Amino acid sequence: MSTTTESWLVGLIGDGITASLTPPMHEREAQERGMLYLYRPVDLAVNGRPPADVGELLRYGRDLGFNAFNITHPCKQLVLEHLDEVSDDAARLGAVNTVLIRAGKFIGHNTDHSGFGSALAEGLPGAALERVVQLGAGGAGAAVAYALLKAGVSCLTLVDLDAARAAERAAALAVLFPDSTVAAGAPADLPRLLAGADGFVQATPIGMHSHPGLPLDPALIDPATWVADVIYRPVRTALAAAAEAKGCRVLDGGHMAVGQAVDAFELITGVRPDAARMRAHFLHMVNSGL
Repeated sequence: MSTTTESWLVGLIGDGITASLTPPMHEREAQERGMLYLYRPVDLAVNGRPPADVGELLRYGRDLGFNAFNITHPCKQLVLEHLDEVSDDAARLGAVNTVLIRAGKFIGHNTDHSGFGSALAEGLPGAALERVVQLGAGGAGAAVAYALLKAGVSCLTLVDLDAARAAERAAALAVLFPDSTVAAGAPADLPRLLAGADGFVQATPIGMHSHPGLPLDPALIDPATWVADVIYRPVRTALAAAAEAKGCRVLDGGHMAVGQAVDAFELITGVRPDAARMRAHFLHMVNSGL
């Protein structure tokens, strides 16, 4: 355990985030290290604030002595115009989920993509990355797709019920990663796309407690295909259970949830946290229904 007289005051700005597990993950890890660290949710719904107020909330936080904020839905894009600096990856993604306050300036980063990237490397070591199919091209899907391509995926196909969104996202990523092939597909194409795919990533809300079920017929997934889900409540989704039953290697959404928190904690404090300890705490909270 390390001790310090320095303290950190951190916030999370978003809608409906009072029950987020990110604050207790940060606070517990800081406590384990003997650090003074307070992490408060700033819920737009509770405070009666529209998403467009994110810049004003940042400025209030700066004046009140906050060191940093995490930013979540629906403010990850809206916050960009209020920042003084943005990391290269966050600028390329067009989304920020971590804002550091340094010498009065706001500096934006994105740990959603890095969180999934580390989850993929550590949770599925040696996974083949030639052909990957991703279902869901929304907010979380954008960060995941970026992480996949940054990890070295050669051919990525994005499938979404909103064909225009999938096509737009694929076109933008193709520009950022010219050495990879990025294409858009329709749900009806999944049988063909998944035949021989190395990996399948599920980045839709289907499978959450509030949206139970399967996002596709598990029969379409070959046992040799690895499967990753971004949902972490529950950690073991119906898709994860079905894929495991077929013999697939599976990456649960908890890895990304912890990964983004690990990277944000390091950005904020300069201290690399114990990722295994944070995941153990995360799983305890999820399994306890917290």
